[in-house]
Amino acid sequence: MTSPTPPTRIGFIGLGNMGSGMTRNLQRAGYQLIVNDIRPDSAEALIAGGALWADSPAAVAAGSDVVITMLPTPRHVEAVLHGSTGILAGLADGGAWVDMSTSVPEVANRVRSENAARGLRVLDAPVSGMAVGAANGRLQIFVGGDPADVAWLRPVFEAMGDPERILHVGGHGAGYAVKLMINQLWFSHLVATAEVLSIGVKAGVDLATLRTALIASPANSNFIEHDVLSILNGGDYDEGFAIALACKDLGLSIDLARAVGVPAELSGLVEQIYRRARAQYGDRAGEMTPVRLYEELIGVDLRLAPDTSPVPTPAAGAATAAATETGLAA
Repeated sequence: MTSPTPPTRIGFIGLGNMGSGMTRNLQRAGYQLIVNDIRPDSAEALIAGGALWADSPAAVAAGSDVVITMLPTPRHVEAVLHGSTGILAGLADGGAWVDMSTSVPEVANRVRSENAARGLRVLDAPVSGMAVGAANGRLQIFVGGDPADVAWLRPVFEAMGDPERILHVGGHGAGYAVKLMINQLWFSHLVATAEVLSIGVKAGVDLATLRTALIASPANSNFIEHDVLSILNGGDYDEGFAIALACKDLGLSIDLARAVGVPAELSGLVEQIYRRARAQYGDRAGEMTPVRLYEELIGVDLRLAPDTSPVPTPAAGAATAAATETGLAA
């Protein structure tokens, strides 16, 4: 059997913080884009670069080799799929739809079951890397679906993501599940780290000393070593990803646990802490804002003192600089 012709016309629906960067990279890679969003002005730069605007998701699908959706919630995905102006109305039999939203398997499962005779190729391919990763084309992508379809679309994924971190994680729905579990574990790391640092500081341990001890211990994590530094160094709770979206993702994770029959007591508690932070600080607060709950509880901002160590002179510090560079590379 001959391989299908590589896709050249990409339909893209959802030009928000993530979709805007993803589409710019697709455009740079030479793909012809057909785009749609509830905010037509979000497409202006893409259209100036040669993209085509479509007035409906159906029109996007009718003119594309593959349609990609990148939307906030499963409800939004459902809204662009169905009805006379939806993707399914415009998608030809045998057409391809890739959902790169953080979502749940049920939406795509329903599309496959209700359109089984049409031979549609449906993949779930949610991403990690946030808006900066979308902008610089270094997203990590977790793809669930048929291996042949994944191979066919790999060049498209590589235009948006890090080729070494585009992972085919299993069959249909596996991409959604992996992304939700990554988010759930990261949020759990955040809450656990906030709690541990707050207890230690309140007990009189210097914050930098406590963190150094944690990094040197079996309890170390990427979050303690790297991610929490945005707060500890600068009080940045990452407003690039709103806590309202974090709460959405946590809710989807709990829904998935319920659907597969696995108790999720710890995840449920993390979700409640996030929802409390959202109620206190607002929907637009950053995804790391739950740390503020603990800071206010102990009456201390968790901040490291500025590094005041002298910068080595070029002559005396060459070996030190080389060692530092090696450490960073590792």
